Amino acid sequence: MILILLPTRDYDPTESSVPWQAMRQAGIEVRFATPEGLPAYADPRLVDGGFGLLNPVLMTRKSDLASYARMLEDEGFRQPLAYADVDPAQFSGLLIPGGHAKGMRSLLESGQARRIARHFFKTDKPVAAVCHGVLLLARTLDPDTGRPVLDGHKVTALVASTMEQPAWLLTGLWLGRYYRTYRQTVEYEVRAALRQPADFQRGPWLSKRDSADKPERGFVVRDGQLLTARWPGDCHRFATEWVRMLSEQTTNAAATA
Repeated sequence: MILILLPTRDYDPTESSVPWQAMRQAGIEVRFATPEGLPAYADPRLVDGGFGLLNPVLMTRKSDLASYARMLEDEGFRQPLAYADVDPAQFSGLLIPGGHAKGMRSLLESGQARRIARHFFKTDKPVAAVCHGVLLLARTLDPDTGRPVLDGHKVTALVASTMEQPAWLLTGLWLGRYYRTYRQTVEYEVRAALRQPADFQRGPWLSKRDSADKPERGFVVRDGQLLTARWPGDCHRFATEWVRMLSEQTTNAAATA
């Protein structure tokens, strides 16, 4: 059974529902957890508010919104656990989607969420994170070393120069800091959690959105039991690689049983 951590609100609908749908299609059981154990909904601007003339660049794709609509009907989504009630030992993997609006802070600044994430690293279970979701891992410390659990791993996350900063510059005059969750960029904070700067991998300079029929357009970094991606445009490949990781885990567990 896989756990998906969601904030109170404002997560990205693609980064959550595309991996969820891939897992369900593979017959993998999924549960959700939110800060207070209440259903949490995605950033409304990414669902139906839109960005006007910038919709072709910034808006969620219709096919991914269809996945999100299906996720909302799932019983597990409607009855999430509260972070404090999560026993991570009951789960075989953890997935952390991203998002940039203010509601994401309820996940990224949660001590309970860090407690959950720490368990998966200490027990070497699969962990997947995308975009701002990687920030939670950058902020989760290993009690044995005092360093972030990401230390020593190769990762990716939202890239500052080609993703976060351009989106902010395009929208800042009318949306303010909507695209800047924190003063420091995601890339800056994630890099600071790594053993060496080269462990952060930006991927192709020119990024194309992937899709269900063209997942190879996406970019992901797998390092052992950790899988990371940059933005919604990577999420079909991210979902495919994640299901493959979980399948390998099941196969390896059966072989050693």
